[in-house]
Amino acid sequence: MPKLVDHEKQKQLLAEATWRIIRRHGMEQASVRHIAEEAGISVGSLRHYFATQSELFAYSMQLVSERVDARISSLSLSGPPLEDMKKVLCQLLPMDEDTRSEMEVWIAFTTKALADSSLKAQGDQVFEKMRLGINSIIKALVELDLAVPDLDVDLETARLHSLIDGLATHAVINPDSMTPDKLEELVTHHLKSLCKSKKTQKEQP
Repeated sequence: MPKLVDHEKQKQLLAEATWRIIRRHGMEQASVRHIAEEAGISVGSLRHYFATQSELFAYSMQLVSERVDARISSLSLSGPPLEDMKKVLCQLLPMDEDTRSEMEVWIAFTTKALADSSLKAQGDQVFEKMRLGINSIIKALVELDLAVPDLDVDLETARLHSLIDGLATHAVINPDSMTPDKLEELVTHHLKSLCKSKKTQKEQP
């Protein structure tokens, strides 16, 4: 009986091989031949799943986004609002080896996307999805009556989005100083800066 192959699983393994090559050697070394060698298959077998390098890169980039989405979906969000918001935002940051790997390759992909229209479309889609998610957090602060008076939702969405992107980049570039504890501290501090003081909250009718 011929061996059954899980095609989606094989595509994921090829994407993970792509990530490893990018992390170790850089995007310029992520050729189809090197990726096939890393995955332990022939170039012809790789072409069975991805006809072009661009298809493989686009899939590998999409897989990063899907894994972030899966982690967020699996969170138990039943605690205090700010704690739940922090949990979600921390899923967008390199808090451990797995998420650091994802962030390193995501930065490599988004850099390459400047000259690759297929990757740019993928990056733009994820950027907008992330913006909408952060926008929902800012709106929730207002709806829960936690936000400071007259908070500008659009401006604060852009500011928090920029903060998360910046923290992620800094953590990849300088992990010794931008530790997971520091990242969590900075996210917490920023969220609190958007909120009314506890005294003000208690004084409201």
